[in-house]
Amino acid sequence: MKSSSVLRSRFLVGVAAASLTGFGIASAQSGQSGSSSSAPDTVSKPVSKKELARKQKALEKELMGPWKKWLNEDVLYIITDEEKASFRRLKTDDERQQFVEAFWMRRDPTPDTEENEYKEEHYRRIAYANDHYASGIPGWKTDRGMIYIKYGAPDEIDSHPSGGSYQRPIEEGGGETSTYPFEGWRYRYLEGIGTNINIEFVDTTMSGEYHMSTDPEEKDALLYVPGAGLTMSEQMGMTNKTQRFQRTDGTHLGTGNTPLPESMNEFTRLEQMAKLQAPPAIKFKDLQAAVDSNIRYNTLPMMVRADYVRITDSTVLTSIAIQFKNNDLQYTTKDTAAKATVNIYGRVTSLTRRPVNWFEDTVTAQFPSEMLQKAMSGSQVYSKTIPLAPGTYRLNVVAKDTVGNTINNYEMALNVPHYDEEQLGASSVILADQIERVPTKSIGAGPFVIRSSKVRPRVSDTFKQEETMGIYAELYNLGMNEKTKKPEGTVEYDVVNTADNKTVLSQTEDISSIPNASAFIVTLEKKLPLKSLPPGKYTLKLKVIDKLKGQTLSPSAGFTVTS
Repeated sequence: MKSSSVLRSRFLVGVAAASLTGFGIASAQSGQSGSSSSAPDTVSKPVSKKELARKQKALEKELMGPWKKWLNEDVLYIITDEEKASFRRLKTDDERQQFVEAFWMRRDPTPDTEENEYKEEHYRRIAYANDHYASGIPGWKTDRGMIYIKYGAPDEIDSHPSGGSYQRPIEEGGGETSTYPFEGWRYRYLEGIGTNINIEFVDTTMSGEYHMSTDPEEKDALLYVPGAGLTMSEQMGMTNKTQRFQRTDGTHLGTGNTPLPESMNEFTRLEQMAKLQAPPAIKFKDLQAAVDSNIRYNTLPMMVRADYVRITDSTVLTSIAIQFKNNDLQYTTKDTAAKATVNIYGRVTSLTRRPVNWFEDTVTAQFPSEMLQKAMSGSQVYSKTIPLAPGTYRLNVVAKDTVGNTINNYEMALNVPHYDEEQLGASSVILADQIERVPTKSIGAGPFVIRSSKVRPRVSDTFKQEETMGIYAELYNLGMNEKTKKPEGTVEYDVVNTADNKTVLSQTEDISSIPNASAFIVTLEKKLPLKSLPPGKYTLKLKVIDKLKGQTLSPSAGFTVTS
């Protein structure tokens, strides 16, 4: 017997920095590209059958391999039509992998544990079906295999593996006959279907392949033999066997005009058959409801952001910043000092809730009692850096104000980027309220430290006009001039007013002139005084041009200026 782990394994195949400089202002320029010499064809042409077939073939080819097996074998009986349609619309393997993880997570009865009991049980049932119901075709393809995989073992089984003599129950007309091999499965209750569910499987070919039947007389081997295997009413002359073939309810029962019990009603049987063949209802819905509940009980406001900086091709430093406003905290006063304390617990998991990393710490805010009111306009920012492999994760942060006994359970996605060594890449664009060099002994260590600089992000992305906004970003995998051993290209900085989409500040910088620039990494550090910007919303747009590789990149970040 194949174990569930064997079946699952068939599918599971996943610095140097530039010195701080002032942000120069230059006039913004815009241009229009030349028009095409030939007019486009404006006549809409219908897609031909050949083109539709080609696209379908291309999709099938793309879904070959483990994805096709997962969709058409592993979850064939439990995936809904909506989920199947969504899966077919996915474009990349990363999207499909994330879909698969989310698919199992929605059905996990204990999402807070590493194990997914639903998934484990599902693959165990497939293994059992293959070992017990195979008949020239794999067991999972048979009707018995389908029902077992979807609903598990029945509460009762009435098995007649060799057929033979059979005494009919009275609801089937009574009397004795001879049958083909058959099995009757009874479930006391199936969610979404009902109670006392009886399913009959008949092997009319005597080959071991049982199929699900809605006609209780299909198992009767003497059905087409005149005068044999008569029911009680046929033996008493109240009806004759020919009348079995004149029924219009889809059965060949020999009960004449005797009323049938509700379970034998034609529409009841058809409805049950349709429900049995539909995907079972998802018992454990997505965790969205739980998340909504946590938000409603959010009594400790906080803000969380994540930024990403490449360490190696396979490791990305994920910098998590958590901000609390001072006026949202509760304080105790002792010896003329006011103090607030917040305990933080954070956990990073995969989409299937497998633990990846965790952290816990305490944030304190302490002020002289006479300065407390003035300090209310400030905030406290906590920083934690975690190395992660590229991929998508869940971050859960629970924070508790120990004085006010208020709490918040915050959840967000961590989309850790993948950096291709052949492609121009960039870190997050970090808008900071503080950028400064750190002592040599502190490089790469301490809160907010990225390589040789301390970069404290403004979690809210909101700055006052009198402030100076720091800009930090890193560029990766640029081309290198073999003679100068430096990259060649430019970085354009544009500040765009979101209201009218007009560029209000602009500057261009030569990459080769940035101190310590290399093909591996170029660090961009700028300080932008905001006094010339009217209050409003803005977007900082960077355009990086690598002249040697002929590649471009356009990272950006939004921010707000207030008076």
